[in-house]
Amino acid sequence: MNPGNSHNAWLHRFAVLTAAATLILIVVGGLVTSKGAGMAVPDWPTSYGYNMFALPFHLWTGGALYEHTHRLWASVVGVLVVALTRWLGGPGARLPLAIIGGLEMLAGFVVLAVKPELKGAGYFLTGIAGVVLLGALVWVKHQPTNRSLVRLGWIAFGLVQFQGLLGGLRVVLFQDWIGVFHAALAQIFFVLLCVIAVFTSRKISSEIKTHLETPHVVSYIFQQGLRFAILITTFLIFAQLLIGATMRHQHAGLAIPDFPLAYGELWPATDSDSILRYNQHRIEISGANPITAFQVYLHMAHRLMALVILAAVAFVAWSVVRKLSWQNAYAKLAIAWLALILVQAGLGAATIWLEKAADIATAHVLVGVLSLATGTMLCIFSARSPEQVTRATFLSDDMGMAAGKASLSAR
Repeated sequence: MNPGNSHNAWLHRFAVLTAAATLILIVVGGLVTSKGAGMAVPDWPTSYGYNMFALPFHLWTGGALYEHTHRLWASVVGVLVVALTRWLGGPGARLPLAIIGGLEMLAGFVVLAVKPELKGAGYFLTGIAGVVLLGALVWVKHQPTNRSLVRLGWIAFGLVQFQGLLGGLRVVLFQDWIGVFHAALAQIFFVLLCVIAVFTSRKISSEIKTHLETPHVVSYIFQQGLRFAILITTFLIFAQLLIGATMRHQHAGLAIPDFPLAYGELWPATDSDSILRYNQHRIEISGANPITAFQVYLHMAHRLMALVILAAVAFVAWSVVRKLSWQNAYAKLAIAWLALILVQAGLGAATIWLEKAADIATAHVLVGVLSLATGTMLCIFSARSPEQVTRATFLSDDMGMAAGKASLSAR
């Protein structure tokens, strides 16, 4: 990967802005699920029959406030990603965007003409096509960034459109598995934008060529397989986020109402009589919906995975600090990773103790995706050479600024 023009300061700032906007979108999406507002606006891409951007303010009440805000902010993120793709690709992105926009416009008209029952998808395609065509018309004089970043930009471009379609289909088809897929893809999308933001940073870009184009050099801190441990742990965090998303859409967050025990035991009974007893108790105490054995298993799997991840991240942080000392950039990032996991564990417990309070549950989602992004950054930087590892500062001033902006935006 040639640094080329990838360290354009304004491009980096815009990439950080796009990642921060996506983080806000994930938080709003978490609120939608926590508030049970996913179907508060029952039609798509219209809202109560109105154009989404012209919904009267008096209808922005209750769950509709969260769901409609989520839709509008998703549109903002979509526009930002189209602009980012155009900026990364330079003049060479004009023709592909024009072709894609034209094809999407044509597909939208075909859907509207042939499948009136799918008019929502037709309107979505024509709407996004208009934004894409507008991006193609913008004249950009600067040269494109390196090819790898251009490819990442196009992947983000495809993902944001697919995400928008998934969000709409979740409303139209009302299928939980679509909601889980939508949530999982959101995590991947955010991490991708974080990678773009990091690699458009000036200090990191100055080392990209050595970092990724020279023959692979095994880093000092990973001679004992620590790189593999970080990779596996990051994968486990993603799997944990999938389990968490499934729990949220299966309404299994309070399938077990106590912590650290589970119905007073280390492992709860799941036979039919026990499930019946749990449900009778739930109805008497809170009138909550009945649960199934599957929901109990799902909840316990989430708890066990949390313990595995906590142990794995603690091992990584201890190993890196032991080898490099805590002043090193990688050690500080590993310590930050452990801190996030500890906060995440506390939020998970608080979610149960506070009976799944919406703000706590949403914070749990937020810290989860930040943990995934941090693990991904460690995976990427672990491939650097020993010389780069030992002389690293706190990743770079630019990356620190990016993290600060993302944190402020999340608040």
